Amino acid sequence: MPEANAPQPVAGIPALSGIERDMAEHRLTGLSVAVFDEYGSIRTQTYGLTSSNGAPVRETTAFSTASISKPVTAMLCLILAAEGRIDLDAPIAQSLTRWQLPHSDVPGAGEVSWRQLLSHTAGTSQHGFADFYHGDRIPSLIDSVEGRLPRYDKPIEFLFAPGSDWKYSGGGYVIVQMALEDLTGVPLHRLAQERIFGPLAMQHTTMIQPGEPGFPQDVALVHDSEGRQIRDGLPITPQVSASGMWSTPHDLALFAIAIQRALRGETAGPVTPAIARSMTDVFSLQHVGGMGMPFFRGFGLGNTDWFRHDGSNTGVNSDLFAAMEGGYGFVLMGNGDDDNTGPVFAEARRTIIDTMGWARRKPIEDVEDNPGRRAAIIGSYKGLLYNLGLDYRIEERGSQLVVASEFFTQFLGRDYSRMHHLGGDVYRIEDYPNLLQFEFDPSGSVSAVTLSRPDSRVAPFRREIAAFR
Repeated sequence: MPEANAPQPVAGIPALSGIERDMAEHRLTGLSVAVFDEYGSIRTQTYGLTSSNGAPVRETTAFSTASISKPVTAMLCLILAAEGRIDLDAPIAQSLTRWQLPHSDVPGAGEVSWRQLLSHTAGTSQHGFADFYHGDRIPSLIDSVEGRLPRYDKPIEFLFAPGSDWKYSGGGYVIVQMALEDLTGVPLHRLAQERIFGPLAMQHTTMIQPGEPGFPQDVALVHDSEGRQIRDGLPITPQVSASGMWSTPHDLALFAIAIQRALRGETAGPVTPAIARSMTDVFSLQHVGGMGMPFFRGFGLGNTDWFRHDGSNTGVNSDLFAAMEGGYGFVLMGNGDDDNTGPVFAEARRTIIDTMGWARRKPIEDVEDNPGRRAAIIGSYKGLLYNLGLDYRIEERGSQLVVASEFFTQFLGRDYSRMHHLGGDVYRIEDYPNLLQFEFDPSGSVSAVTLSRPDSRVAPFRREIAAFR
């Protein structure tokens, strides 16, 4: 049964009145948006078409969510763990029957746990998968992990000892899917419907694939960077746990709000406070600014600490941002490729955050900094905020200190974020969740930078300055 007092949609997002111009410029066929706040109200707006010659996108139009399937899979595992049916820290091999983990000389590979696979710390290969369409030979899950795929011509393997590093792995989630289905005897799409989509009233969400009974009729077809429909527009993704879900922004907002309510101490349908914390707790700042299981926790756009997950398959993109506190956030879904959705999403993010005034909810108080120290930190850094090889430059613009980077252009449509001095050589960046503490050598030059997360038990992460230059 749907949960009582579930959040209800409120139509219209006037803040995005200029978005159709951006869509035309970047050949984005369709866009669907949800903005939510105060742990409840959901405002929705749709733009464009489901296909080049199709119907208008509606609030009920489902898009392929790609990798946003992973948080749903993780939640299913946590629900079963809470019931005592699985131990997340036990070897997943104990639950696999149709296939066994490959032999590996990597230490601990045979003992890889559910938690390590869910958090991308298992060391498994296979980042993501190609889609298939009606008429193709659709691979099985065993085909996927044994490398009988267009993108992967060798079996999944362990690249490092489980728990010793981090690497994004869709293949790891395929192993989880097989273990879930082997353990329960129930297909993943049914587990998700019964344990998550139904209880949270996610009425337009499914893990059923195109061509299978029960697949929805109102869907957005996928398009390439030129705005052309790709084949029949209905990608089939047998690796359902990794990237096979279809949903709407409204439904994904319900999913996010349930986690937010649980984070403040409530139980929202199947989502308990313990489950919400397990999904969002930061376990390392070393990787992409902060990682949860499986949410990305390295985003601070609009002076907000978000749990976030995106999804990107050929011809479709989705993005979910939900605040750790305050019950607000947004979901963007577009039926175009990266070149189409990227600039449109960036403009939408900035407009939503600015219009909603979320950055002003927790104003940052500046402390006057030492002019010598201030001058010393100005300069170029490689990978200062994220270990993704991006360039960053700290510079003065007028009286303000800012960090300039392609990262901010990509996500906010502007090239910088303001820095605030908090005292003690510690700085806060308006659109980044971690604090930066600079260390100096006897000559006054920067020698190291330590990242730390306010109000978190996660260990700080220190890097010598040589690593940035």
